[in-house]
Amino acid sequence: MAFSDTLCEEGRPILESILDHPMVVGLGDGTLDESPFRYWVKQDYVYLVDYSRVFALGAASAPTLSQLSTFATLLDETVNTEMDLHRAYAAEFGISEEALEATKPSPTTQAYTDFLVRTAATEPFANLVAALLPCMWGFNQTARHLDVRGKPNHEQYAEWIEMYASDEFTELTDWCLDLLDTVATDAGPTAREEMRERFLTSFRYEYRFWDAAWREERWTV
Repeated sequence: MAFSDTLCEEGRPILESILDHPMVVGLGDGTLDESPFRYWVKQDYVYLVDYSRVFALGAASAPTLSQLSTFATLLDETVNTEMDLHRAYAAEFGISEEALEATKPSPTTQAYTDFLVRTAATEPFANLVAALLPCMWGFNQTARHLDVRGKPNHEQYAEWIEMYASDEFTELTDWCLDLLDTVATDAGPTAREEMRERFLTSFRYEYRFWDAAWREERWTV
């Protein structure tokens, strides 16, 4: 069994918790109130800024030129294409670019992005890849699960599902799975355990990111 299969299998209970979460269920059937989703859209914009930093750090620490090139391409596409698309998508909910830029990270967003950037900046490249995978794999699995059940009547929710269930995003997810298996090939037991821990921590944050949006989480003091 590939190491990525082992990690994904261990993360399956977290994925099931995401799929069963009322935020995701409501997104899939179109019954989700727009207020928590607007919150999610704004927090995801904040997330994308530091997600881009992870790609930049991945390019800097990539052991091969091919991997460096891919991370550099992902950085460029995220900063110069995906964030523009996110602004356009937010506008469909009446969220202005100024509102996106003014959004402060929630406690969960702050903790998640701090974890990702710290891992990317201070730990081996393999740990960066392991921490990066849950965002791609989790969104892809969630969207494909919802897609099979049929698109909701809500245009923007259906658009979210189409985006992350698409062949293009599935290919990106498969690339990350393959990259994880590549960097795990020569990793010893200690290194693989670190990768496992980073993967599971990141995946738990993925669940909490959905849950924080559902609760419209705020700082309490």
